[in-house]
Amino acid sequence: MSFFRKLRDRLTRSSSKLEEGLDAIVEEGAETGSEPAPAPPPTEDAPPAPAAEARPAPEPAPSAADQAPAPRPIPSPAIPPLDQQPETPPTPAPAPEPEPEPSKPGLLGRLMGRAATPAAPRRVLDDEMLEQLEELLIASDMGVDTALRVAANIAEGRMGRRLSTPEIKALLAAEIARIVEPVARPMPLMPKRPQVVLVVGVNGSGKTTTIGKLASQFRAAGKSVVIAAGDTFRAAAVEQLKVWGERAGVPVLAAAQGTDPASLAYDALEKAEADGADLLMIDTAGRLQNRADLMEELAKIVRVIRKRDPSAPHNTLLVLDATTGQNAVTQTSEFRKMADVTGLVMTKLDGTAKGGVLVALADKFGLPIHAIGVGEQIDDLAPFDPEEFAAALTGAEA
Repeated sequence: MSFFRKLRDRLTRSSSKLEEGLDAIVEEGAETGSEPAPAPPPTEDAPPAPAAEARPAPEPAPSAADQAPAPRPIPSPAIPPLDQQPETPPTPAPAPEPEPEPSKPGLLGRLMGRAATPAAPRRVLDDEMLEQLEELLIASDMGVDTALRVAANIAEGRMGRRLSTPEIKALLAAEIARIVEPVARPMPLMPKRPQVVLVVGVNGSGKTTTIGKLASQFRAAGKSVVIAAGDTFRAAAVEQLKVWGERAGVPVLAAAQGTDPASLAYDALEKAEADGADLLMIDTAGRLQNRADLMEELAKIVRVIRKRDPSAPHNTLLVLDATTGQNAVTQTSEFRKMADVTGLVMTKLDGTAKGGVLVALADKFGLPIHAIGVGEQIDDLAPFDPEEFAAALTGAEA
């Protein structure tokens, strides 16, 4: 639950973008006086209504002098005894049972409460509103196909109905959760030792930090982990992994700068086998999906470690930066061709208004989404929960 609060607090760029857009759509075509009869609440209090019509009778008050001898036939309206009804004391009949503070509000109480707090504006769901909703979802990086499908499912059976922003957010959250629920799966742990996990992604996507966080979490769960610093071209990446390794008590195998990363991966697998490690996590250099030479180098790493273990790698995690938006879809498509991606990790959801791209990825590829990240700390990477994500993304109530 604490991660959900953090997710909700840090997904404000995406959720506020959707919320502001929905508010604008609804208010643009909101109907005036759309709430049904909020002013006159005559339902449970039928008796006072005729009494209010008979009220003009006291108008001949000046002739009260003629009735002076009469000893108090009518109680003075200035002193209403236990009757809480203002200005409506009918006759000296026994006061009706007081209803201002019932433990459960009746229909009158609900109507009066609605009149006290103005209802949210509503708009009839028509073709124009549906088109605006589709454009908003596309602008949130949900992708054209996914956005059209989501909007169509929300509209199904609801065309012509008046909807408020909170209702649309709840419908949107439910639809998003339905799409991403099948792909919300943790990374599987296998009896095979060592289980080889290859981590790939473009430059700056957060691979090195993700490996450090995952290794620390697996170590805390009682697994023995070895990290191979396969980014042999960037000294900073090796140093960063060593820092994470020290924090988690996990050994980091590195080589001289410029060493063939495939050779390092092979040596690391030998070492992990000799140590009886449960997991070997191999970092790789960041590479753009449109660089054929770098992508071929990645394919070489896979070929070399398969000489040692034909079933390796057992998991290939693609780390995606949420701030890249729809470019993450292209990256996923290209990396799948070269590295047989088995699962996704999405980072930097706290720094973007493009969180909707995760929905597009789930809808288009159906790859498992193992974890999402919303910060730099160890506990800022957590398993992907579809309902929590959908509520945080749309700003709906959890």
